[in-house]
Amino acid sequence: MKKNLQKVMSLLCVSALTMSMIAGCGGSTSDTTTTEAPAATEEASTEAPAEETAEETTEEATEEAAEETTEEATEEEATEDTASSDADATPRNETLYEAGQQWGTINDWNPMSANSNNGLALSANEQARELVYETLFMFNSLDGKLYPLLGSEYSWNDDQTELTVTLNPDAKWSDGTQFTAEDVAYTFDTHVKYQSSTGADFSTYIDSIEAVDDTTVVIKAKTDDNFNPLKVSSFLNSVYMMQKAYLQTVEERNGEDADAVKQDTMEDLVHTGPYGPYLSNDQKAVIIRDDNYWGQADSMWGKLPVPKYIAHTIYKDNAAGQVALSQGEVDVCQQFITDVQNLWLEDGLPISTWLDDAPYGACEAIPSMFFNTERPGLDKKEVRRAIAMAVDYEQIIASAMSGQSPTFAEYPRSVVGPTDGERKYVDFDAIADLQWDNADVDGANKLLDDAGIVDTDGDGIREVDGTNLSFKAECPTGWSDWNASMEIVAAAGQNIGIDIQTYFPEASSYYDDMTTCNFDICMWSAPGAGMMNPYSKGMFYFSEEYAKLPSNWSGNFGHYMNDDAEKILKAIPTETDEAKLKEYYTELSKILLDECPAVALMYRPSLFYAVNESVWTNYPAADDGRNIPPTDCTDGYGIAALYDLELVE
Repeated sequence: MKKNLQKVMSLLCVSALTMSMIAGCGGSTSDTTTTEAPAATEEASTEAPAEETAEETTEEATEEAAEETTEEATEEEATEDTASSDADATPRNETLYEAGQQWGTINDWNPMSANSNNGLALSANEQARELVYETLFMFNSLDGKLYPLLGSEYSWNDDQTELTVTLNPDAKWSDGTQFTAEDVAYTFDTHVKYQSSTGADFSTYIDSIEAVDDTTVVIKAKTDDNFNPLKVSSFLNSVYMMQKAYLQTVEERNGEDADAVKQDTMEDLVHTGPYGPYLSNDQKAVIIRDDNYWGQADSMWGKLPVPKYIAHTIYKDNAAGQVALSQGEVDVCQQFITDVQNLWLEDGLPISTWLDDAPYGACEAIPSMFFNTERPGLDKKEVRRAIAMAVDYEQIIASAMSGQSPTFAEYPRSVVGPTDGERKYVDFDAIADLQWDNADVDGANKLLDDAGIVDTDGDGIREVDGTNLSFKAECPTGWSDWNASMEIVAAAGQNIGIDIQTYFPEASSYYDDMTTCNFDICMWSAPGAGMMNPYSKGMFYFSEEYAKLPSNWSGNFGHYMNDDAEKILKAIPTETDEAKLKEYYTELSKILLDECPAVALMYRPSLFYAVNESVWTNYPAADDGRNIPPTDCTDGYGIAALYDLELVE
């Protein structure tokens, strides 16, 4: 039942992130997959991206689902979905049902794929999904540390040019063979050889990975202009390990053709994780526990995960998934749910969230609007900043987010997220004069007037060089909270003489626009929890490297160039003095607030998390003392939840 926990606002953002490289606990996470689409999204999550990625994650709740007539229609659809998959049913008391991760028949099990839709199993981002494939270590967003998995410990040499990793000798592949250092080295070499997005990304920073013996790996960093210990460390918790022998089989059957290797479905995969493929069709995707899983060794979990099956019905939309959650057909839901508290306060359902009170989740990510700085008009910071000043952010938080975000009055804007672990890196007093009040229309109009950006022909629209300031603000159709946010941005434009029209294309068209800088104003989410934060957020807003990618999923979508910001981004990875790091992030925050290449619209969780306790219970909660993050029992150290679940009798 809903836990009657009294949680205070200080628990809003529970990540205690750190930039230090402490052996055994330290490390860094990466915005991996910098050139590939989120794995399986209708509203992606920056895990990839969160709303991203990765991604990555699905957050396209529809407020209309709360209306009775729509809900009744959706209940019928959900019932039809369930009935059509009865033939594929698994015992309910052995199956954990997820929602919000998988949106179609799984198309592959290949970690090298650039277009995989396998959200159930493949999400190798800052908190990788550890169900089928595994990483060397697991990131825990609650304390900012890495926890052992295939690797047992790691350490840097004095100049941070070599990272030595010791592997768990108990680790084995699903075919019963030993997991060894050769597998680690060959995983990296294969990514590089076939230039997967992971290979293209990490080969910039990693010179080589060498197997010293069966259980010892040395990761050698590049020592040229790309020397970046933070990025090298992120290999540990964001890259899935693959078996050397199996990869050689894949290479052989595809004639070592790069495209063919990356497009191989790998349905015969060999893996180290606790679950493997069981079923996938247009109705349902299911993975089944490997009862020979190596992790039941005393050196790891000491037992098997409790659910035998993890299943994901393929729902038509978020509304159907929400109805299924309400009916107890979904146990763990990774979807934005408008007014989620009504599920227990008004409907009396046995549904819980990470926090009992708003914002209900662990807010770490920052959905932001990007301005295309190559567009006439938007190339002027006065125009960008004026739009930013005029937006009613409190309305975004109250309506689009139904209060599921702290405000910018509580957590002022900067280059870091609303967590204690990140905010310690910024001097907020030093940037206070660059902040703006909510919906400051008068200030925005004065800024434009003082800059000489005025309406000269009386049509109500200001001009630059004789051309009206007229722009489109876009994000994917159906992402209702984002759509609502863009409508509020458009309304702000009307108040200051700038014509902003909303444009909500299908997700695939939007992805093309965003990743190729073919937009005026777009929306995407800064990375949430990760060992590389707040560095990854700085990269997200400013990186010239990202802007130069032919297909850019990582950030700086508006191609903003600033030499000072670029110098700071180059300096951060090798800086260990926290006072100096605070100086760097404060300066980046000044540039962000003054130049406004991108503007934060809200704070939100990297993953949404609502659980129905009618079948399973003992899910992680903010104050239960177990230190298990709210990552849907699947991602990073959040998978530890699977070993604590209990059936409701």
